[in-house]
Amino acid sequence: MKNIDRVLGILLLLQAQRSISARQLAAQFEVSTRTIYRDLQTLSLLGVPVYAERGRNGGIRLLEGYFLPPLMFSRGEAITLVLGLALLRNLRAAPFADEAITATQKLLAAVPEPLRLTLAHLERTLGIERASADIFHAEAERTDTPEVWSSTESNGGSLSESRIVSIFLQALLDGNTLKLRYSSPYRETEREDLAQPLGLFWDRDRWYLVGLVREEQGQQHQQQRIWRADRVVDLALHRPQNGAQSQQGDAFDVRELLGHAWLREAMEDWRRNRPVHLRITREQAHRLQQDWYYRYAQYEPAADGAIIMTFGESDPALVLPLLRWLGPGAELLSPEPWRDLLRAELTQMLHSYNLSSPRKERGQG
Repeated sequence: MKNIDRVLGILLLLQAQRSISARQLAAQFEVSTRTIYRDLQTLSLLGVPVYAERGRNGGIRLLEGYFLPPLMFSRGEAITLVLGLALLRNLRAAPFADEAITATQKLLAAVPEPLRLTLAHLERTLGIERASADIFHAEAERTDTPEVWSSTESNGGSLSESRIVSIFLQALLDGNTLKLRYSSPYRETEREDLAQPLGLFWDRDRWYLVGLVREEQGQQHQQQRIWRADRVVDLALHRPQNGAQSQQGDAFDVRELLGHAWLREAMEDWRRNRPVHLRITREQAHRLQQDWYYRYAQYEPAADGAIIMTFGESDPALVLPLLRWLGPGAELLSPEPWRDLLRAELTQMLHSYNLSSPRKERGQG
């Protein structure tokens, strides 16, 4: 490894870690500690604020707040960053949208001229498609506009979804608690929570916020909860009187919620409260278990070899199209009134096929 590569590598390690010993650096780069100290002296001469701290928890450190400007990118690294920023801008709700624009400008200014021209034309050569509508999992939407109770915006108006995600993410990074008000089309009343942000994730063009809340006033135990960002009416910074922050989120890992695993608990609640039972074939069950949504339904074998599928839903307009799509072999068992609705729809469809010949377009035949 060349000296300049090793010096840069040391700087990147120091920026990524709070502290590291000279012995660890020597082992990392397979050189002597004496060589490491010479490299540290080189960094110091270049104006990098590096220092050694003695003691049990000591080591080589960078002065807190020091940031290495992104001046040395390979072609692939720069393209990767520009693509990431382009993806962020194409989200329906992009956090730190203004910062994404300025970050792109700074990145373009920090690379050589030939690479700058390549990056500047990426938007015309590489496209990012937005998530498509899902006709089998339509969502209930609010028809009213909730009154905003205390916006953090200067104009007092409601917060945009992009702004909500930005505030939540900033609170997560700063370790702050938020006062959050949530409105769901599945609940008659809105809910207010004091939330400690744990993380957030993006799924099918929606942002989901994850945090800890106390279920009851004065209760010490905190429960993990998920809020969909576009259903947050408003949120604002909340400073506890004692200034204490909970540490219960230290073990949180958002990866445990990915792959739509976050749906599991919600699907179980819906199944208990609004059960829908279908009898389907094993082949149909296998197809539905590949779906991002229906994979979390309950599938139980019946005595005749069929599968009883149970999931939660309150709107027959979202279930009957699924049965028509599944076709022969699928039967709606309950709710019983929905069977009458399906029978009427199928009878009407059958009437069209019982005509003597197909209907011809006007002006033909």
